[in-house]
Amino acid sequence: QVQLVESGGGLVQAGGSLRLSCAASGRTLSRYTMGWFRQAPGKEREFVATISWRGSSTYYADFVNGRFTITRDNARNTVYLQMNSLKPEDTALYYCAASNGMSQNGRTYDYWGQGTQVTVSS
Repeated sequence: QVQLVESGGGLVQAGGSLRLSCAASGRTLSRYTMGWFRQAPGKEREFVATISWRGSSTYYADFVNGRFTITRDNARNTVYLQMNSLKPEDTALYYCAASNGMSQNGRTYDYWGQGTQVTVSS
């Protein structure tokens, strides 16, 4: 079992930045691909970014458009999502998740955190 805990969310003005963290316990994260997803009120959950277990490969949703960066520190059992140039439409509950393979499909992720709220004001 892997327990994931997100942190770093908050209220920020449009154009601002936030850095989300996802800390794992129970098992080392180094054996898992990690992903970030988000869900806005009234909308379905959507893929944001994913990173391979070594950190050598990353993939982003089109809407990221170079504004977000996913990284990981396996020694600290932590994954990060640096978000810059935030827009009001980025407002959502952000989740991290662990999977055995790189995918944009949330159904392939086995472990999920509880989420951290990101609110971007205009």
